[in-house]
Amino acid sequence: MLVISPEGKNSKKLSIERFKSNLVGSIVGLVCLEIHPSPDFYICLLGVFLTIMTCYLFKILNMARVALVALIIILVQPHTAASVEATPLFRCLAVTLGCVIGLTITVTTSMVIRSMKKHYGIPRD
Repeated sequence: MLVISPEGKNSKKLSIERFKSNLVGSIVGLVCLEIHPSPDFYICLLGVFLTIMTCYLFKILNMARVALVALIIILVQPHTAASVEATPLFRCLAVTLGCVIGLTITVTTSMVIRSMKKHYGIPRD
């Protein structure tokens, strides 16, 4: 997932934080589904609490909404008995792959922009 800040200064940091928060939401979703395979209101409430606390502990509270979206996607997605564990794991893998691709694009474009600024004598910010 490509994250570009308006100033261009925090793009890499935001990509990494979004990566972490998606993984937090996916892992908390897996924990909640292990506790109770058919989530109800209280499991969702527990998941929200655990997600916010985990984001707080990892100092990514500014990306907690991304983690909460990942959690809710996992909890409300229909599950069969055989795929309760597979859904969050597939979500973790998909998020990991997407974030690695996005981070690679962000790093590559920032290197290209930096070299172009250097080549054309444009001052850095």
